[in-house]
Amino acid sequence: MMMRLLMLSFVLCCPLQASLGGRVRLMLTGAAPISPTVLTFLRAAIGCQLYEGYGQTECTAGCTLTMPGEYNAGHVGAPLPCNSLKLVDVSEMNYLAVNGEGEVCVKGPNVFQGYLKDPEKTAEAIDADGWLHTGDVGKWLPNGTLKIVDRKKHIFKLAQGEYIAPEKIENVYMRSDAVAQVFVHGDSLQACLVAVVVPDPDFLSGWTKRTLGLEGSFQELCGRAEVKAAIFEDMMRLGKEGGLKSFEQVKSIYVHTELFSIENGLLTPTLKAKRNEQRQYFRSQIDNLYSGIKM
Repeated sequence: MMMRLLMLSFVLCCPLQASLGGRVRLMLTGAAPISPTVLTFLRAAIGCQLYEGYGQTECTAGCTLTMPGEYNAGHVGAPLPCNSLKLVDVSEMNYLAVNGEGEVCVKGPNVFQGYLKDPEKTAEAIDADGWLHTGDVGKWLPNGTLKIVDRKKHIFKLAQGEYIAPEKIENVYMRSDAVAQVFVHGDSLQACLVAVVVPDPDFLSGWTKRTLGLEGSFQELCGRAEVKAAIFEDMMRLGKEGGLKSFEQVKSIYVHTELFSIENGLLTPTLKAKRNEQRQYFRSQIDNLYSGIKM
């Protein structure tokens, strides 16, 4: 059996490794979460050390990193020697430090001194003791590694009082090959969530031809009700697989054809979502989505 697995690995993986030059020894992933399934596959297929890191621009990028020889996916490793990490209570989301859960805070020489000429924003990010509050919610695993489980910043309540962390939901939906970008919206006056979705132009045409028998330009496909329904169905499937609660699943989507970018004012220079600008930009589409939902 082991020999068969080795032969299968050789047959399937060697061409892939050769296509990368055959000399890859190390790879690093960061900036956004990677699916544990994808990470496990890449480690096996490429045959090199593949590390996953976690951090922010404000702490000079990385503050944790997986270890050499680590083959368990689903965490971002242990703290780097240059900094200390602690978790603090996020009581409104029921994450408590006593349970090994809470907002990830970083302290060390790698943490920035502040935002240029913006003391108010700096005070929001760094507390009086010098801890950078990342806005990410983490959980300590038994082996001392950190798992990112939620997002504190940008949380809001729905009309029934449920707390929503939109970035967590967006990260789940981004696992869909059909989705390039997604903006999840909700507020305290609404009972459910909606989303603006930008499909992946490189994936969409082949996918719709295979699954729906539809052809056309990117704009034409995005305007088809069948395509919208197929994207929505895939998002719902991934939401269930990702453990989203029913109130965390969006109830309707608007399919947009232009990627969010720095140029159109929907992303920051570090490629983070400008949520207020996105909300204003898509206000009419969001209102139309809500008007069409029957609860």
